[in-house]
Amino acid sequence: MPTAVPRKLPIGIQTFADIIDGGYYYVDKTRQIHRLVEEGKYYFLSRPRRFGKSLLLDTLACLFEGREALFRGLYIHDKWKWQRQHPVIRLSFGDGLLRTREELDLRIGELLRAEAERLDVTLQNTSIAGRFRELIEAVHERHGERAVVLIDEYDKPILDNLLAPERARALREGLKNLYSVLKDADPHLAFVLLTGVSKFSKVSLFSGLNNLNDITLDAPYATLCGYTDEDIDRVFAAELPGLDREAIRQWYNGYRWGGQEVTSVYNPFDVLLLFQKRQFGPYWFESATPTFLVELLRERGVFTPRLEQWEAEAALLGRFDVDDIATEALLFQAGYLTVKAVEEPLLGYRLYTLGFPNQEVETSLSQALLPVLGVEESPRHRKSLFTHLRDHDLAGLEAHLKALYAGLPHDWYRNNPIARYEGHYASVFYSHFAALGVQVTVEDASHHGRVDMAVEAFGHRYLFEFKVVEQLPEGRALQQLKARGYADKYRGRGQPIHLVGVEFSREERQIVAFEAETL
Repeated sequence: MPTAVPRKLPIGIQTFADIIDGGYYYVDKTRQIHRLVEEGKYYFLSRPRRFGKSLLLDTLACLFEGREALFRGLYIHDKWKWQRQHPVIRLSFGDGLLRTREELDLRIGELLRAEAERLDVTLQNTSIAGRFRELIEAVHERHGERAVVLIDEYDKPILDNLLAPERARALREGLKNLYSVLKDADPHLAFVLLTGVSKFSKVSLFSGLNNLNDITLDAPYATLCGYTDEDIDRVFAAELPGLDREAIRQWYNGYRWGGQEVTSVYNPFDVLLLFQKRQFGPYWFESATPTFLVELLRERGVFTPRLEQWEAEAALLGRFDVDDIATEALLFQAGYLTVKAVEEPLLGYRLYTLGFPNQEVETSLSQALLPVLGVEESPRHRKSLFTHLRDHDLAGLEAHLKALYAGLPHDWYRNNPIARYEGHYASVFYSHFAALGVQVTVEDASHHGRVDMAVEAFGHRYLFEFKVVEQLPEGRALQQLKARGYADKYRGRGQPIHLVGVEFSREERQIVAFEAETL
């Protein structure tokens, strides 16, 4: 709802009634909710953590329960049949840590018992599947309207145990036993929505529930969770004075679930904490340390500049299971990469280009990856890099980078599989610059070709070309920068341009040539 008067910031508030009645800011999502309910019945939505999925489910619960007063002034108010009130069954696996199938079954039993008591029905069955089926049928009969089932963080018990595959598989089977009930409960159901971070395959988890419509990448629902630019400018207008609006966009906007035509969104958690604290910080990234993610990237030897431009098919973005976690699926579903572009070169075949959504994620993930690339004391190195870029000191930059590579431990080379990749040198280079927070573009295209890396910092533009040589410098990196005219697209912008040819020796494990020329 638009306001020029400051309201309370709903940080951590996931209850719709509390937001509406408590004088908090609220971004009206009921236009998309109305379309969702009108167009279908069984839905699945995947979004990264802290994107407002729980608030979405609570809003739906209030809507189906007919709590009309809460929706006055919102888009959906005059479009909803308030006289029909449905019983709403809500299950959430968000709290606590479950380690075994027995613990999961006990938790499910507690959830079903609590919902039965709240909805004033009695359960006679003893098995989990039997009690869930009985609950759905009983509330339909008791209340005279079909039930609504809303399941939050449906995948958390599995995700919490991904590093222990046997436990994760056991928990997956336990959840599959629960969700399988929905397949045959259709006569008693009015609406179903499951939300979570990951998208497990229907075969592995949903056991034939093939009418579950996955709207994760559907354009009409791209902004169902998260704030748009319009939301920031309209709803939070009173919070913007004193903050750099373009910096807010660069730091926090950019999550996109669809092609270029789809509106990008901000993570609400980031924006709300920015408005409260009045300073920029990696609030979303720091809210959960991606230990598993960083370890997996290390084991797989991921070429970190690729994270800026990663191509994947739709099938790979959804390929996520205990025994088969595609790297791009993990990065995309967890929110570290987002959709930058979608191509359809053949009818029905879509190719997605992924990249970092914003400055927060690129900088923070790069910082987290530097230790697994062998860079120790990375904060000290970042301060040194900052000083040389701020002072436009190319000689100091050369000495700094050579010291950086000299500090990579030799044991790390022998023990880490990424050392097999020539791209390791470029990975360290890219991640080091990206971790500082300067603007880094990988394979920046011009009509002459693609320069390996472009950096904009403190009013200067640096164009880097990398070559790997056996031992002695060959001078080909700077030569290529000049011969192909990579600087042409930047001329006329009023910025000094520095061409930097960097050659790494495979044998010396060091920079053996750092040739720079300023235009």
